Amino acid sequence: MRLQPVDSLLLTRTSLIEYFLFGVRLMHGITALVPGLLILALWHDANTATPPDTYYFTLTFFGFVCVLLFQALGLYSEAVFSNALRLRLILIAWSAAFVMLLFMHQALNLFIFITPDQLVVWFIASLGLFYVERVGMLAIFKHQMKKGFFLQNAVILGATENGQRLAEYMLENQDIRSGVSGFIDDRIGRLPKTVANLPMLGNSSDLERLIREEKVTQVLVALPWTAENRMDYIIRELRRLPVNVLLVPDMIAFRHAHNRITEVAKLPMFNASDMPLSGWSPFFKRAEDIVFSSLALLLLSPIMLVVALAIKLDSPGPVLFRQKRYGYNNRLIQVCKFRSMHQHQADATAEKQTTRGDARVTRVGRFIRKTSLDELPQLFNVVAGSMSMVGPRPHATATKAAGILFEEAVKEYTSRHRVKPGITGLAQINGYRGETDTVEKIEKRVEFDLEYIENWSVWFDIYILLRTVPAVLFTREAY
Repeated sequence: MRLQPVDSLLLTRTSLIEYFLFGVRLMHGITALVPGLLILALWHDANTATPPDTYYFTLTFFGFVCVLLFQALGLYSEAVFSNALRLRLILIAWSAAFVMLLFMHQALNLFIFITPDQLVVWFIASLGLFYVERVGMLAIFKHQMKKGFFLQNAVILGATENGQRLAEYMLENQDIRSGVSGFIDDRIGRLPKTVANLPMLGNSSDLERLIREEKVTQVLVALPWTAENRMDYIIRELRRLPVNVLLVPDMIAFRHAHNRITEVAKLPMFNASDMPLSGWSPFFKRAEDIVFSSLALLLLSPIMLVVALAIKLDSPGPVLFRQKRYGYNNRLIQVCKFRSMHQHQADATAEKQTTRGDARVTRVGRFIRKTSLDELPQLFNVVAGSMSMVGPRPHATATKAAGILFEEAVKEYTSRHRVKPGITGLAQINGYRGETDTVEKIEKRVEFDLEYIENWSVWFDIYILLRTVPAVLFTREAY
């Protein structure tokens, strides 16, 4: 990455940002208006009266209000320069603005010349334009970064292990807000010319010169936090110069914190672990479970009756098999299944996993296990609240992988129990169901389960439910 020449910095970064954001606001205001103007000009019939001149003033006012709403919802925050598409935020902001337009249309009769069909076209057209503009903006950012232009020309002070981690992270996740050009370190004679694919630019004296020449506008201090006196001295010296100085945290903490920072008593802290479901999420999850499990019971009750009858005719014993399994917060719950084994050979703790050709499994049992019909009674667990439609599968207390208890085989295993267990889950639709005869299989299950917990949403649950049926039909792992 090459340093910016002095003459390219005659226009200050602050002014450049303000001009850019003004242009984005203007573009958004025009985008909100254009479909309305085109509808007025191109889409009308002979019976429609000609709108008065005040209609154009009202349109302009709406564009102004739209930009104000975008501003209030954070569309012009610093994240506008990130690599994120921000499509969800754009949708929310435009929807909020369009609600204002509908109010002006219905309550104030300011847009009486536009029909409901035309309003729908207006909403979709502007939304599409907003998305195209965002993609275009990102393309411009990428082009500028290739040319070596960044809003901040940064250097890392300290070619330490933490500084190298920072360099690797920034090169991988770089956006136009900050471009790292190299390292500054007073041990310049004892270090290689290149560290983490970035050049050594010199020592503290060289750094002051680069700042004076306006080739560096941001210093990322990556010195060890134990070197308190050294850090205090360097910060005092840098405060004399026109440069932004940022202290780099421990990058290992960032890895555990998933890049999330929260405040406790106004003190920023790394957030290493969140409650999986918070706020309204438990309510939505429970509502989803009640709706889907009730519908499933209604639709599948004939099949469940047929399965129950087949089990009763095939072998003596009860239709249902009840088993203690680990549920939410590692609590034991009683899970219902259709009985698939001979009654006298049932394994209440699942100490011995079912294998191919297992003599304990009945003729009907082989079919219902293969098709997962034996799991259908767990819909009653979902209705009762001990399970969910989607979540990590509950395992019996003595289940093992390669002779090792699951919780001993995988140290993150109990992290699955931060949410209710489910009838189906992300691991199951990715082929990890049936026997876990190796540690690698349970490791992959846990990996998928934790991914699900971290990324939960109602839409994610629906996606998993839709993929469950084909996953069950085409798998060969269950027997």
